[in-house]
Amino acid sequence: MLPAKVALNSSTIMTANIRNIKTSDLELKDRLVAINRVTKVTKGGRTFSFSAIVVVGNENGIVGWGLGKASEVTAAIAKGVDAAKKNLVKVPVIKGTIPHEQEAKFGGAKVLLRPARSGTGVKAGGAMRAVLESVGIKDILAKSQGSSNPHNLVKATMEALTELRDAYTVSQQRGITLEKVFKG
Repeated sequence: MLPAKVALNSSTIMTANIRNIKTSDLELKDRLVAINRVTKVTKGGRTFSFSAIVVVGNENGIVGWGLGKASEVTAAIAKGVDAAKKNLVKVPVIKGTIPHEQEAKFGGAKVLLRPARSGTGVKAGGAMRAVLESVGIKDILAKSQGSSNPHNLVKATMEALTELRDAYTVSQQRGITLEKVFKG
C-alpha cells in the first residue's frame, strides 16, 4: 500500500517500512567496512583503482550502505558515503536489541541475528558489526556462516534487518490488537 504520489529525489528515500526519510534532517555517521585495491594492466603500465564499501547510520534505527569506486581512496569513500545516503532503511530497535530472531542470505553469505539481554553487547564480527553499530543496536548475538566476503555480509545483514517487524507493525498488517499479537 504505497502512498498515491511520492516525489523521489536525492534527499528523500523510501524505506522498507514505507516511510520518507530526509537525509538533511539526520546526523549520519559513516563507517568504512572494507577497501579493495584493483589493478588494471595496460600497455602503459599498471593502473590502480579503489573500491570502498561504507555504512552510514544515525545510531537510532536508520542505516544504509554504499559502494564507491575511484582512482583515489578518499574519493572512493566519499562516493560510498553518497551512495549509502541514497539507500537508507528504518529498522525497529527495541530496548537496544532487535524484536525477534532473523536469518538472511545474500550470495554465499548467510547471517543469523538473535536478540540479546541488556549488557550482552554486540557479539558480531567485522562487516556485520559495522552495520549493527550504525543502526544503534547495543545488544545482539550475530553469526555469519558461509562466505566472509564483506560486500555480501553487509548486504545479507541489511536484508535481515529490513525483514524485521515489531509487534505494532505486525498488529497493523494483520488488523488485530497488540494484545492479540502477544497472547494469540
